[in-house]
Amino acid sequence: MPADLVTISLPGGTHLTGTYRAGTERPEFAVLWVHGFGSHRGGEKAEALRAECARRGWTFAAFDFRGHGASSGNMHDLRASGLLEDLTAVRDWLEERGHVRLGLVGSSMGGFASAWFAKANPERVVGCVFLAPAFGFLDRRWNNLTPEEQIAWARTGQRLVKNEWVSVEIGIGLIEERARFRPEELVSGWRTASLLFHGLADDVVPDSDSLFFARRVEYPHVELRLLKDGDHRLTAYKDAIAGATGAFFANLVGT
Repeated sequence: MPADLVTISLPGGTHLTGTYRAGTERPEFAVLWVHGFGSHRGGEKAEALRAECARRGWTFAAFDFRGHGASSGNMHDLRASGLLEDLTAVRDWLEERGHVRLGLVGSSMGGFASAWFAKANPERVVGCVFLAPAFGFLDRRWNNLTPEEQIAWARTGQRLVKNEWVSVEIGIGLIEERARFRPEELVSGWRTASLLFHGLADDVVPDSDSLFFARRVEYPHVELRLLKDGDHRLTAYKDAIAGATGAFFANLVGT
């Protein structure tokens, strides 16, 4: 069955656009796909995950962050706190439909956002699957610049980010929040079952982000799978990842 197109209204006249397909098994549980920087709720990995959820009869949802896809806003206003606000709005929307337990699947920046959301909502998130998670997302945006580039960004308030997937202007406000989202703080007290996938050929987010998380988290239910030839997008592994994700969540929710 195809997923329904849905909209969540936010304060200030903004909105999130997403897709939602209600399942019949474990109706209290929903799997939420969380996309990456400059991406959107669709794509091959999201579709493979939706198919896996459909096979198991689970509810599946995926929403565009503000400034992405069909949601309102622009990338210049991107903030880590805003990502968490968007996920909170999605959580509330899903709870209204009876889905009070969530399985988060976050890719790249979506892994960063999913992790911080899970840290703040351990009673709602039963488990997380992270694909090339950018836990050092904010610090890397700043620390990889030359002093001259940092001065220019601070002076103008904006910086062009351009790669093979996006060409967008982001605001200095994104970096101004980095002290609130340190990886060291994220791993401290972590208590959510997690499965991580990271490609050793990833030239966007270093595998050290995932290795740091796996090594520093004291909670025992954390597994990291390194893929020797995996790139950042991991689309070559989409079906294997979707299947492993299904098995991981099935173990957590008791199906």
